[in-house]
Amino acid sequence: MSLKLRNGIFLAPFHPVHEDPTLCIQRDLELIEYLDRLGYEEAWVGEHHSAGYEIIASPELFIAAAAERTRRIMLGTGVVSLPYHNPLMTANRIIQLDHQTRGRVLFGVGPGLLPSDAFAMGINPSVQRERMVEAIEVILRLFNGKRVTHQSDWFTLKDATCQLRPYTWPHPEIAVASSVTPSGGRLAGRHGFGLLCVAATQMAGYDALSINWKIANDVAAEHGQKMDPAKLRLVGPVHIAESRERAFENIKFGFDKWQEYFSGISAVAGRDAMEAQSVEDLIKQDVIVVGTPDDAIAQIRRLQQKQGEFGCFLQLAHNWADFEATKKSYELWQRYVTPVINKANEARETAFSWAKDNKEQFIGAAAMAAMQTIQKHHEEEMARALLVIDVQKGMFSVPAFQPFDGEAVIGRITQMIAAARASGMAIFFVQHDGGPGHPLSADGAGFPFREEIAPRKDDAVIVKRQCSAFQIPRLKRNFVPPESMP
Repeated sequence: MSLKLRNGIFLAPFHPVHEDPTLCIQRDLELIEYLDRLGYEEAWVGEHHSAGYEIIASPELFIAAAAERTRRIMLGTGVVSLPYHNPLMTANRIIQLDHQTRGRVLFGVGPGLLPSDAFAMGINPSVQRERMVEAIEVILRLFNGKRVTHQSDWFTLKDATCQLRPYTWPHPEIAVASSVTPSGGRLAGRHGFGLLCVAATQMAGYDALSINWKIANDVAAEHGQKMDPAKLRLVGPVHIAESRERAFENIKFGFDKWQEYFSGISAVAGRDAMEAQSVEDLIKQDVIVVGTPDDAIAQIRRLQQKQGEFGCFLQLAHNWADFEATKKSYELWQRYVTPVINKANEARETAFSWAKDNKEQFIGAAAMAAMQTIQKHHEEEMARALLVIDVQKGMFSVPAFQPFDGEAVIGRITQMIAAARASGMAIFFVQHDGGPGHPLSADGAGFPFREEIAPRKDDAVIVKRQCSAFQIPRLKRNFVPPESMP
């Protein structure tokens, strides 16, 4: 696969009716904030008006609040049910949100999922899809700055236009909901929209994936459009933990309530019935993932094999586990699933293998470099050594040799030796042997060093017989610059 897979969530949301709704909404906002920190790319927020569990009525309001808490994550309406709204009002809200988020809004559209919502508004479900198409085509004209006069059996516009142009040019990305029927694919193909496959892992939705994508591509070609797989998003429920046992234990918190809700509305919402199926059955059918990161990776591979490349996988937010275990599941996905799917560590693994395979060569070179450094240090220390030359008793007792203010000289030399010893500097004592009969002959009283500066047992003592100490080969090599050597 050459397309990098983005990660996100689809937040309907699903909140059991025994929980405080205010805290539920706040927890949803906290979740989006947490996902932004983890590096998730997208979060889609639903619109529903009945049935008790899916309690966000305005995804735009929720997104406006979430945008203030986040930095990078794209925030999508998942979806705006277009038959429920005047198209001018919808266009204005999305444009305003586009400006408020500085281009982080995604515009998901659909006909409306729950028939109970439509019935509450006196809308016949049989007209929802055609009204969705009618509405989005008007909205596109409004996004493009057109003045629109349009008479419909469910809304009227007279010389209508939007006061603002979109922040995103020419308008925010549009994605249309698709589950089983081909209506979403046909609309996406006609206008080059993205597809939001909200039932990708459910049996009927999974079977329809490739069919609806082919329909979208065929219609796109007819209208001079080209479908972009990067704008294809698949939705599926997942909960992972460090082990399958832990994952199964975690979902005891809320899976049964979620399943009860799904089975209770499945007949009227087109969702697959789940009332008679166990967690194990749903896992075997690949409808849900409950397990480890490896199980999640297998689900993505399965979807890629079925569909080919797609741009984003959206985990269906479900509250099967408590909030801490839920957050941990999202973290494990980002930490261990994403790198495998996107081959993020491929170069690192190659680098590790290369270093391991060549470690003997590298360690040998490093050891040699260390030895060379130590040798260089010793040589530098030799270059900084203190030389004490001819400070022998005879130099102070024989009048011809006596230095001016000899005792002061001895005092200064003594201080220099003490300082050298304190700094760890090497000290070389050079002792002159003048030969038989000389005041500094090796067998005479003048040969020894003065007691104040006498060398220690571990000090280097060099005896010379020529007048210049630097004619001694060892000292000539270490103390005399090459250009000054004869």
